Amino acid sequence: MKLHILGICGTFMGSLALLAKALGHEVSGADTNIYPPMSTQLAAAGIPLQDGYAPDGLDAQALILIGNALGRGNPSVEYILEQGLGYTSGPQWLAQNVLPGKHVLAVSGTHGKTTTASILAWLLEAAREKPGFVIGGVAENFGVSARLGESRFFVVEADEYDSAFFDKRAKFIHYRPTTLIVNNIEFDHADIFADMASIRREFHHLLRTVPGNGRIIARQGDSEIEEVLCRGCWTPVVSFGAEGEWRAEALREDYSAFRVLRSGEELGVVEWALIGRHNAENALAAIAAGCHVGVAAELACRALGDFRGVKRRLQVLARIGSVTLYDDFAHHPSAIRATLEALRRHVGRGRLIAILEPRSNTMKLGVHKDALAAALAPADQSFFYRPDNLQWDPAAGMAGLGERCQIHEDTQSIIEAVWRMRKAGDHIVIMSNGGFENMQQRLLARLEG
Repeated sequence: MKLHILGICGTFMGSLALLAKALGHEVSGADTNIYPPMSTQLAAAGIPLQDGYAPDGLDAQALILIGNALGRGNPSVEYILEQGLGYTSGPQWLAQNVLPGKHVLAVSGTHGKTTTASILAWLLEAAREKPGFVIGGVAENFGVSARLGESRFFVVEADEYDSAFFDKRAKFIHYRPTTLIVNNIEFDHADIFADMASIRREFHHLLRTVPGNGRIIARQGDSEIEEVLCRGCWTPVVSFGAEGEWRAEALREDYSAFRVLRSGEELGVVEWALIGRHNAENALAAIAAGCHVGVAAELACRALGDFRGVKRRLQVLARIGSVTLYDDFAHHPSAIRATLEALRRHVGRGRLIAILEPRSNTMKLGVHKDALAAALAPADQSFFYRPDNLQWDPAAGMAGLGERCQIHEDTQSIIEAVWRMRKAGDHIVIMSNGGFENMQQRLLARLEG
């Protein structure tokens, strides 16, 4: 069957392209933002890409998967509707063509989904289950963001964002998991959610889809999760976190080594490449989910020693002399602060420089503008990129940081400013959930030159 995917370079839609190709379909796609790592994955899979959404790239014989970034007014969307072509959403296609008959392990939450889902897939792999998965990033242990797998287990990153312009339900409503992780719930996606009440409603609908013989792994102490659970839950719940049934006890300050405890009993020790309490708790959730499907905690702890992380999740891009350059997929103040605090504990007195692009719709709207200065506080110096479509004044929002934050209206001036101030031992983190005008490679080239 022919499949044509609009928005194919998004991490989710690109992952579906890989699955469809593995199922034997003839796959093509179109996008306007073609950049690594997804463009590299698609090219390696032999999937042709069209730059832009001109309707002449559409085949009347193909089923068209429409990404949620596209809406009415898009030339391809208008052509599809006018010509009566067959179309569906990505989540619906996944639910109908890949997930039937699978034990679905879904990872939901505002933050940590990609890392937690990657860890969970790796734990199942270590247990020789050869799971299928679709993840919103490229897990280094697998080299891809999706695969069909060879077992009944399928790990899916379960996003609360809407499915398509014609289906405003959260993506995760389609997946019907048997094992569900709820990592955290905060306000995000202000372009589609009016308030926390609408987000709680979507998560409650997700809980309604988990069977009674399934398992929900939920963060203890998250007030929003507790409120959602109180609305009704028909599935056994296991808790993790500082006060949860599953806990992590740091053996090193940066959590590069920690004990795993369940109800006070030590089940194993993890020594791994990741840092930060938030990542240790991501691992706890994955271990608890793995335990539900028969992965022994002791085996899981050992396997984490071989977990290599996820591209663009505090990924070390390069070391230029004694200067280290990182790439991080930042999109929310809580995640930004957790990453910078973890890195601060890891590098000690080394100077920490953060470069932030407020790319998400929520960031651009200014929903979190009052929390960003505190999120960037662990950095010694911050550079804030002000795009043309930013709908708030960053000078006011960042005022609390004083001279520790510079605001720039073009990326080249940031690169030059960082180059001028660089010194031995610096740790430089580029924080964006988009291409950032190829800032990563451009800054790397400047530092090397």
